Amino acid sequence: MLTRELAIVVYEGSRAHPDRLTVKKHSHYVDYARRMADVYARGVGRTRNEIHRDVHAIFALEEECPPRRIDAFCKLLDERCEYNRDEAGAAAKLRQQVFRAAAPLHPLVTEADPWFEHNEQATKQQIATSLGMSWEDIDNRLFADIIEFHRLNEFKAFEDPSALLSRYNVAQTQVALYDATHLTVWATADFKTVLRYAKLARLMHVIRRSSDGYRFDFSGPASLFTHTHRYGVAMAKFLPGLLSCRGWRLQASLRPPRWHGRIMLEFDEHCGLSSEVDPAAQFDSRLEEHFFERWGEEPREGWTLSRETEILHHGQTVFMPDFVLRHESGRSVMLEVVGFWTPEYLHQKQQTLAQFPDHRIVLALAEQHLQSFEVPTANTILFKTVIKVEAVLEKLRSLTF
Repeated sequence: MLTRELAIVVYEGSRAHPDRLTVKKHSHYVDYARRMADVYARGVGRTRNEIHRDVHAIFALEEECPPRRIDAFCKLLDERCEYNRDEAGAAAKLRQQVFRAAAPLHPLVTEADPWFEHNEQATKQQIATSLGMSWEDIDNRLFADIIEFHRLNEFKAFEDPSALLSRYNVAQTQVALYDATHLTVWATADFKTVLRYAKLARLMHVIRRSSDGYRFDFSGPASLFTHTHRYGVAMAKFLPGLLSCRGWRLQASLRPPRWHGRIMLEFDEHCGLSSEVDPAAQFDSRLEEHFFERWGEEPREGWTLSRETEILHHGQTVFMPDFVLRHESGRSVMLEVVGFWTPEYLHQKQQTLAQFPDHRIVLALAEQHLQSFEVPTANTILFKTVIKVEAVLEKLRSLTF
């Protein structure tokens, strides 16, 4: 992600507008992106400082491009690079050797004379010989521990020039979120994925049912006691995952430094931002997918099957059953598939289910786990390799409402 110093955000009234490159206004930036990628692709062996200098030169005639935008491009391209960072401290050791050898010979001059007898080139050669190296090699290694002089080892290019511009737009939105104190997401789909990425970003959540889905309010632990910017970075990390989801809109409350009043940042799935994160798979396993396909879209005995449309939550524990069965009469039953998983997963699943004893949950349980999985047998459907539709219907018929 970008650093705060590279942020370009315009505040108008109570709204924040992160810098955005658009097809209509910035179509010529595609060529800039291609040229920047070429600089990096040809830059193996060169220093970070030299590469950045050449990238800035590309925009020499672009009057409306602020330097921070160019620096942001360099930061995003650097993230796809492997630089020689001299983590072993060889550069510092080499400087001590060179400076210690050169100190008695100062001052060095371009041409020696009776008063100043130490020629610079001859002295460099003398030092290089004593160290068993060439001066060119010494020059390349002498400041290799300073970030500007890190040398490029490898560059992994973006898929295409437009991908860099897309990443820039997301990164500027992320850096605007550094000032977020609270984040609200309204979702009509992909609830499980939204929560998964929020947990990965270490965000706490409060869930409320909305008219067409769920409302998620995200914050961090410290926000329970005081207003803090500490979790703005976590909210920024959450953004790429959210962008890979469907059916959402976001509202963030920002408190920029030295800014009086609250600023809002709002956008939704149609905002034009795209993510490098792959969309989540619709099913966790082929077992679930096969059952869903066999059930079909049409009701069976009045029951319609839907995928992950209910959320149960108890504090910070969230349980989203794999399927929900809804009857035309208004009754509903949750169906959770416990297939071929590890003992650790099964233990965690039992702990989660124990927190929701008052909900109507039917388990489809693989027979091999029957002895190790403590569940009420009245709410269990056993299967060997596939979940049979008729077995589920039979269980639904036996339930009393």
